[in-house]
Amino acid sequence: MEDVRHAFDSFALEYDTQRDHVIPELQQFYGAAAWAAETPRHDPGILDIGAGTGMMSGLLLQKYPAATIVLMDFSEGMLDVARQRFAGQPGVEYRVGDYRSADLEGPYDIIVSALSIHHLGPGEKPRLFERICAALVPGGIFVNADQADGETPYFTRRYLEYWNEFLASGPLAQHEHEEVQERRDRLDRNDPVSHQLRWLREAGFHDVDLVYKNRTFIVTAAKK
Repeated sequence: MEDVRHAFDSFALEYDTQRDHVIPELQQFYGAAAWAAETPRHDPGILDIGAGTGMMSGLLLQKYPAATIVLMDFSEGMLDVARQRFAGQPGVEYRVGDYRSADLEGPYDIIVSALSIHHLGPGEKPRLFERICAALVPGGIFVNADQADGETPYFTRRYLEYWNEFLASGPLAQHEHEEVQERRDRLDRNDPVSHQLRWLREAGFHDVDLVYKNRTFIVTAAKK
């Protein structure tokens, strides 16, 4: 994970400008996560783990303008970009920390994560899901917009081919395309969707589902 932190610190300023050209159907992907983050409260307490530059938090603040939201990330560089994004915005707190071990505090109405948890090993993800469940109010919801392997090696390979074709079709220079692939190959530790849904149920969540899928890119939602 130290490699992950250094990688995200090093390209924090370019992260948002590249993202549309790195993630297929980016708006639908994040939009599905914002849709799934549903609560009856107009002023929910929200925790965004692995918050990065705050793109997911921004969508939730549009949906819930009266929310209070904590952005947690272990990359100072990424949170610096988030601070610029939300300059002057009330109810926004920034917390530098590694959510694998940091106290999540709470309880929260909503916990979200986007494109972060796939960097954890398979043994770490179930433990994290248990801690997230414990940090939610009864009826609270956890939404994870992330990556997943296929259920078989065949589909994992097909998904990577799709992603590589998307990267090659966009405006990224060849060296940028290669940098994305190198980070992906070195840092990503994806697991199949079926494993992730099972871990969420075992963590104590009641309603668990896959609410969006575009090959590698998935959104899961789990209600306590």
